[in-house]
Amino acid sequence: MTLRNGGKIDGKVRAGDMTKSVRLTDIAEKIGVSVVTVSKALTGKKGVSEELRAKIQMMADEMGYRPVHSVQGEKSRACTVGVVTFERLFHETASFYWKMYQGLTMQTVKQNCFMMLEVISLLDEERLTRPKLLDEERVDGVIIIGKPRREYLKMLYQNRKIPMVFLDFYDDELLVDSVISEGYYGMYRMTEYLIQKGHEKIAFVGMLRYTESITDRYFGYSKALLEHGITQRPEWIMDDRNAEDGCMGLPYRISLPRDNMPTAFVCNNDVTAYALIRQLKDEGYRVPEDISVVGYDDYLYAELGDSRITTYAVDIERMAQTTLEVLLGRIADGTAGARIHVVSGRLVERKTVKRID
Repeated sequence: MTLRNGGKIDGKVRAGDMTKSVRLTDIAEKIGVSVVTVSKALTGKKGVSEELRAKIQMMADEMGYRPVHSVQGEKSRACTVGVVTFERLFHETASFYWKMYQGLTMQTVKQNCFMMLEVISLLDEERLTRPKLLDEERVDGVIIIGKPRREYLKMLYQNRKIPMVFLDFYDDELLVDSVISEGYYGMYRMTEYLIQKGHEKIAFVGMLRYTESITDRYFGYSKALLEHGITQRPEWIMDDRNAEDGCMGLPYRISLPRDNMPTAFVCNNDVTAYALIRQLKDEGYRVPEDISVVGYDDYLYAELGDSRITTYAVDIERMAQTTLEVLLGRIADGTAGARIHVVSGRLVERKTVKRID
């Protein structure tokens, strides 16, 4: 597969030899109606006049449109799905988003859909260059993986012509469907877990307001402290990345307290947790003998090195499945209001937490 990065040619993920298939967008363009209208007409849904339905069906037949059928013989919503993500999210340590993309790839194959990927370069994101997938109108719907910069997000809103779903982030304006993990409860659960292990001096590691997800996780941490009457200390809220380029993990050094060290750290993701454990060891602390650390996400990177991190496991497969289901539903019927879809996870105990008196 070829990635598009700043204008390179796209590749396709195919289910079968469908290269010459006629798409819903092709039919819509010929008649001058929306993709949603075409989808409704061809699937027998309400909201389309019989005259227009007949016209769309006739055009579909003339163009050779054939819906893909599932094993059970039912019509599936064959379509081309665009995936847009950002170069700055795919630095060396950020394999979490690769796993999300892989999950989407598997789901599109199951749904007999194409997938096309475009990676927006750092320069194109700064210049507010529209994704070429949108400009060329080659997809029936698009999934945005990872939150872009604020101005780029606004540009996407202004140029939204086809169904769109956000994966792993949401925006306060809530103009687009979003699929996220339950960051608020997940981090509440991890903090509560540490408290039950006897910890009260607990720090949070994550750059507040960098994304809604990090902020939600911080609120979950704060809720657990508040419920147990534990005072939150401002110096124990620490950044985990460079605000300009998003650089995090091993290249980024966390500003640890000089005095009054916490007994435990709650990290907003596993990359940060792993980097923190390495930094603590470099400074002479043992994990978990001296300091406990928990993370969030539970993906491959957390298993690297000599520390198996206690973390909150995100159900990436279910998130990918939900995202594609929401997008296909939006392609079929674009009239419903946007929603945030929250996917549950689970706590995974490993070897980075110690019970204290």
